[in-house]
Amino acid sequence: MKLPELKIGNLIAKIPIVQGGMGVGISLSSLAGAVALNGGVGVISGVEIGFNEPDYYKNKKEANIRALKYHIRKAREICKNGIIGINIMSALNNFEEMVIEAVKEKIDIIFSGAGLPLKLPQFTKGSDTKIAPIVSSGRAAALICKTWDKHYQVAPDAVVVEGPLAGGHLGFSANELDKPTHQLKELLRDVLEASKPFEEKFRKKIPVIAGGGVFTGKDIADILNAGASGAQMATRFVATDECDASPEFKQAYVDAREEDVEIIQSPVGMIGRAIRNEFLNDVKAGLKKPIRCLCNCLKPCNPLNAPYCIAEALINAQKGNFKEGFAFAGANVFRITKVVPVKELMEELVSEAERYMVKRSFND
Repeated sequence: MKLPELKIGNLIAKIPIVQGGMGVGISLSSLAGAVALNGGVGVISGVEIGFNEPDYYKNKKEANIRALKYHIRKAREICKNGIIGINIMSALNNFEEMVIEAVKEKIDIIFSGAGLPLKLPQFTKGSDTKIAPIVSSGRAAALICKTWDKHYQVAPDAVVVEGPLAGGHLGFSANELDKPTHQLKELLRDVLEASKPFEEKFRKKIPVIAGGGVFTGKDIADILNAGASGAQMATRFVATDECDASPEFKQAYVDAREEDVEIIQSPVGMIGRAIRNEFLNDVKAGLKKPIRCLCNCLKPCNPLNAPYCIAEALINAQKGNFKEGFAFAGANVFRITKVVPVKELMEELVSEAERYMVKRSFND
């Protein structure tokens, strides 16, 4: 059975796959443009996007805005008619400025998580830019919907629900990760229920996109069959030719074993899933000491207590310097065996997903 299109308002993706935003610098214009070109939703990561600018450490604000504009425009050059989104974490200190600039650049959709983006519509209302919060529970989805309705008279254009098998920072405590009630299909059901009243009130479909551990075409079909309108995938897109990370970063994914994937305590006060390496072993052993804040990027981060600067560690890893950094990754990263073109990956996923799809009614 043919995969359904993903409809987000007037945006239509031929393939219901959203490439998750990955920072720092893992999903920029090259990857996002390639995914959009092949029918999915390509997503640029907005977190410290200006890290490659020569004046980044001196004029961080200007460097980030300049790079944001560059990557949105570059992605558009790669794919003129596809859907290009950007992930702007609500925990960023420059959240408002980045959202405003992305709207000015006519980005198709803004995804926002890492906290509750309660004020997001303030900066997008009246524009053509769609907004999609990223949540880890039906309760969070309901709170966002109620707040947006009350203060801005809008509902989300889509909602992304991320389960506990995702990479990077997770919206769960360590003891919640294995609970049956916190697995992706259960969370999806809760978010679908939370969205219903607002679909009815605003008379529009609020597609729910589910991610976190989605690795194969069968996984995509399973999540669509369970009621999702689309699947979010991130980890698999790292191991593509077009991914913006260094070859060394991609190789870390290819080389990862199942026992290398671990839950870490991030300096920003959240847990995250990463690939164990010497840098993280040193952190665990207490060999890293508090350093001056280089980036001042995340609201929850307290540089006085942080064992290392997470932004710098992720920038180092993006560039292939794993002695001073590490890679976030999803739980299934150990299943990756090679780096392939985005086109080949998308074709494989679609072909397999279509074999497992069951016929059901999709509301437009």
